[in-house]
Amino acid sequence: MSRLGIIAGGGGLPARLIAACRRDQRPFFVLGLKGQTDGGILRDTSHAWSRLGATSESIKILKSNDVDTLVMAGAIRRPSLAEMKPDLRTIQIFAKLGLRALGDDALLRTVAEEAEKEGFRLIGVQEIEPGLLSPEGVIGKVAPTAEHRADIDFGIRVAKDLGRLDVGQACVVQQGIVLGVEAVEGTDALLERCRKLRRKGRGGVLVKSCKPQQDRRLDLPAIGLRTVRRAYEAGLEGIAIEAGAAVLLDRDEVAAAADKLGMFILGFKP
Repeated sequence: MSRLGIIAGGGGLPARLIAACRRDQRPFFVLGLKGQTDGGILRDTSHAWSRLGATSESIKILKSNDVDTLVMAGAIRRPSLAEMKPDLRTIQIFAKLGLRALGDDALLRTVAEEAEKEGFRLIGVQEIEPGLLSPEGVIGKVAPTAEHRADIDFGIRVAKDLGRLDVGQACVVQQGIVLGVEAVEGTDALLERCRKLRRKGRGGVLVKSCKPQQDRRLDLPAIGLRTVRRAYEAGLEGIAIEAGAAVLLDRDEVAAAADKLGMFILGFKP
């Protein structure tokens, strides 16, 4: 049986994949990334550590542990080149990319190509745990109003245009006004900025959408309980995510938390 290698970033997604592998008795190995991965999820697992810029070392570790299939899971904080300390293989990847290295999607696609050249098969998180993807429609008891729907429709267009430029996957819209768009800072920081920018009256919405050109094995947008809490603290009234193309962690718990806070969660088809 093939052995799955989980390249673990931050957040709750790597832990969910580890749990799914254990449930299905699927052989797996976890490569933790220094400064990115929560070490607590690696207890009682077969694992090793590497750093983001050590491509050759990471490949060697994975091959020496009989990994033949890879999945990338969890958020990756994009460090500066000085922090990354890239090895020769990583420098070659950046040289191949040129200016396209500025975008996460282009970088991840190239990393995936390099992994496949080394003989690894790359899969998406949905192939391990299909239930992670958001369904279409209202998730929970609270539904968006017509005004919310208008903000969501506008937010989808903004997020898709943002994605085409390989900048980010999310935006916040309130009363037809874009309060903020996601870039390298991530969703938590976006919500914190928008908390200070929110307008009086009806609250806004967070919209998260897959980039139009995105390889859906890589870096799907995701929300979980933390996102719901942060959105509520930012004064938002709901979250809209792309159905079938976004990860919804702990669906039942997210729905219950949103219901309690009077927020809606919506899975949309663009």
